[in-house]
Amino acid sequence: MVAEQGGPEDQKPQSDEARSAFVPPEGVGKSPTPSEDDHPTSEFAIPAGLTSEPPGAGSASGSGSGSGSGSDTIGSAFARPRTHGAKQSPPAFTPAHGIPMVQLTKEAPWQDRMRTMLRMPVAERPAPEPVQRPDEAGPAVPRVLDLTLRIGELLLAGGEGAEDVEAAMFAVTRSYGLDRCEPTVTFTLLSISHQPSLVDDPVTASRTVRRRGTDYTRLAAVFRLVDDITTEDVEVSLEEAYRRLAEIRRNRHPYPGWVLTLAGGGLAGAASVLVGGNALVFVVAAAGAMLGDRLAWLFAGRGMPEFYQFVVAAMPPAAIGVALTLTHSTGIRPSAVITGGLFALLPGRALVAGVQDGLTGYYITAAARLLEVMYFFIAIVTGVLLILYLGVQLGAQLNPEARFVAHDRPVVQILASMALCLAFAILLQQERSTVLAVTLNGGVAWVIYGAMARTAGISPVAATAVAAGLVGLFGQLFSRYRYTSSLPFITAAIGPLLPGSATYFGLLGVAQNELDRGLASLSTAVATALAIAIGVNLGSEISRLFMRVPGAVGGANRRAAKRTRGF
Repeated sequence: MVAEQGGPEDQKPQSDEARSAFVPPEGVGKSPTPSEDDHPTSEFAIPAGLTSEPPGAGSASGSGSGSGSGSDTIGSAFARPRTHGAKQSPPAFTPAHGIPMVQLTKEAPWQDRMRTMLRMPVAERPAPEPVQRPDEAGPAVPRVLDLTLRIGELLLAGGEGAEDVEAAMFAVTRSYGLDRCEPTVTFTLLSISHQPSLVDDPVTASRTVRRRGTDYTRLAAVFRLVDDITTEDVEVSLEEAYRRLAEIRRNRHPYPGWVLTLAGGGLAGAASVLVGGNALVFVVAAAGAMLGDRLAWLFAGRGMPEFYQFVVAAMPPAAIGVALTLTHSTGIRPSAVITGGLFALLPGRALVAGVQDGLTGYYITAAARLLEVMYFFIAIVTGVLLILYLGVQLGAQLNPEARFVAHDRPVVQILASMALCLAFAILLQQERSTVLAVTLNGGVAWVIYGAMARTAGISPVAATAVAAGLVGLFGQLFSRYRYTSSLPFITAAIGPLLPGSATYFGLLGVAQNELDRGLASLSTAVATALAIAIGVNLGSEISRLFMRVPGAVGGANRRAAKRTRGF
């Protein structure tokens, strides 16, 4: 069919620019309707026979080709259901008053704020508010991630718990303006992932912790660095943070090696007095512990694993105790000498960290730490049992009934417990400003334990748990006052509570082929150790109940993980 001719105005020729490329030329009829394959429709268009109006809205809506009455018309998937009403409508995804914005109180320490962030669902975490000013091009993502991993490495190698390490790493990344960062901490591996946006590829970096060392002075310096990075009043650029981190790594230990050896001897001597020894026992136990420490240093210099270092370190105190029994020395308790040497070797720090990781949900790290504690304990058992077996074969009359409990020397025992904590703090390379606080904390813990276990007659395991809880409570309060880690105020304070005597009598029972008594005593030692670890963690958590929680404005407060209950 030929197109109709227009008027005179339409006969005027048009330029190529004025004519649409899709308008057919004059004299050409309309092209046939293209097929659906050549001219597809939009996927959002309503097909023929469908209507956007609800069924039954009117009979007129059903007219047209391919359509029947209003009741037979097929409705659109986007049409409102017939039974829809204001009363029956489902609740909206976004409430009418809006979703409350999550804001953390900045008055709380950064440890609590970052721990709160980690325990929030990812979708509910607030956007980061950069504390440190980045460059004009934005934060240098690779350098920030590398700095974060180096800080986390020092903390993990120093014995810090996995949750606190993740909190520190999270604080560093958020302070430099990186959002959507997820740190992951295991026993030997640190990793962190940053996703710039929902459509960009994530950036992931990792670092392996191969060497561990106990230096709480370095640990406190790292905490001060993180505190400065997260403080708005202090400007710490990436270059400044790297420089301070390098200084922390290069710093020498606050105490030389010979002071550490003397501290190990003082710890063993104080522990021997704590279980009933006298001044002569103090000297002998200190000599045995120092000899074991020197042997361990010799093995370490030869590259021997820590397992064998613990084996040789446990032998000299046990050998001195057996020698005193064979020579029938009067005035010296061999059991007190051996027990004092065990106090200097029991891995209380690793035990507390392992149980703390397990209670906070880091089960892989907790399993690895507890496995390390088990290996150390087996090494101590191996070294002591070798000497005890040799002593039994030589005819040493070791008396397992000599339970040294002295009720008439409370002042001496309190002073001995404080001396033990002081020596322990030096072994942990603590800052001199924290030594007095941890010494007092350990003395208070021993007073509570003695009052409950020896005066009130309460179970020693329960008394140990209560005393360890007070250690964790006071240690957490001290750390918040000093804005540092809680480990320097806790680890040395639990020294007097360690199960040295129960461990010795358990090993002695095994050496004398009295397995029932030996295993019962070793079970008591394990229960006491777990009571210490759980008590410390519980005391730390209770202390947070009395602190200002960095909750959300209109949202949820600090929440722990909610697990299923057995299914």
